[in-house]
Amino acid sequence: MAVLDQLTSQQAIDLENKYGAHNYHPLPVVLSKGEGVYVWDVEGKKYYDFLSAYSAVNQGHCHPKIVGAMVNQAQTLTLTSRAFYNDMLGKYEKFATEYFGFDKLLPMNTGAEAVETALKICRKWAYEVKGIEENEAQIVVCKNNFHGRTTTIISFSNDPVARKNFGPFTEGFIKVEYDNLQALEEALENNDNIAGFMAEPIQGEAGVYVPSEGYLAAAKALCEKHNVLFIADEVQTGIARTGQLLAVNHEDVQPDILILGKALSGGAYPVSAVLANDDIMNVIKPGNHGSTFGGNPVAAAVAIAALEVVKDEKLAENAERLGKIFREELAEFAKENELVTLVRGKGLLNAVVINDTEESETAWNICLKLRDNGLLAKPTHGNIIRFAPPLVMNEEQLRDCINIIKKTITEFKK
Repeated sequence: MAVLDQLTSQQAIDLENKYGAHNYHPLPVVLSKGEGVYVWDVEGKKYYDFLSAYSAVNQGHCHPKIVGAMVNQAQTLTLTSRAFYNDMLGKYEKFATEYFGFDKLLPMNTGAEAVETALKICRKWAYEVKGIEENEAQIVVCKNNFHGRTTTIISFSNDPVARKNFGPFTEGFIKVEYDNLQALEEALENNDNIAGFMAEPIQGEAGVYVPSEGYLAAAKALCEKHNVLFIADEVQTGIARTGQLLAVNHEDVQPDILILGKALSGGAYPVSAVLANDDIMNVIKPGNHGSTFGGNPVAAAVAIAALEVVKDEKLAENAERLGKIFREELAEFAKENELVTLVRGKGLLNAVVINDTEESETAWNICLKLRDNGLLAKPTHGNIIRFAPPLVMNEEQLRDCINIIKKTITEFKK
């Protein structure tokens, strides 16, 4: 079979199953084209995308401004490594630091890389600024977190699927219950070696768990009291997804370290970043950290364009308005349908909890029916369906999607 031969969906699935590692369990649909809020499979069927590549495609599929920036830069200069300066990185760093309100940016490629970077910065700050004895620093994290799948990151996960048979694990982490200020306070008060507290403002992979109002602001205040860095992992919740530029903005929190990825490029290219002020970021010296591709000219051009789109098209405001409609409509629907027990979220990051166990296949089977009806979504944790469309969606499209979701669940038979 030639590389450019047109495949059927089943042929494409068979190729992946035979030649690819089985580290994912995709919904059985094979996509070949995307534009805005829509994607098409290889047979030409059109779908609403209600996952947005786990919130990487906030600006919509193949946004012309982002693609244009990528193509133009790719035809000019793609990669220099950081052995030399390039004429795009400084422009991007200035643009992004002013955009988010920080002094410095450290560029990386993927979300997990950015998380690892933030952990290194936090530890180095702890030893060189806070005065913790070397190799004694602890970082507090939340149970049911998802920050990636590197060896260090899964060391502080409590997901058995992510952890089993991958040890030995990295030490230096204390797990506390999410949305539990007392647990955080006890951890901070009982240990002088704590360097940082890292959390997702909303736990995405765990099922779109939104913390109690005031939790983030109170957690930041506790960190300040104990001279501990507040690290916000906004890889999924950032870049307008929750109805604000950052999810922490809902509580007027400025993290000490901000982690970004996914929609930082609009899904066009792997771009991630860690932002902090000089008193923290200046602990990083030449040779301490880096990446051959981190800060490459294409990534810089793409990220600037992606962030401009968010502001120019008022995507945060759109996510806030449409998210309220989505939750109101589905919450009302839940009152009359026994399959839906709860609807929660912020902006256009939402979840519907299905009335079944985590071990059941009900949510998966509902997603198969949604696919048949022209809408793509994916379960998380067995009985929860995450709904996160591109933020360029309009109200007419959203209401069409709400009708598809209601119709599908109403007609669904276990």
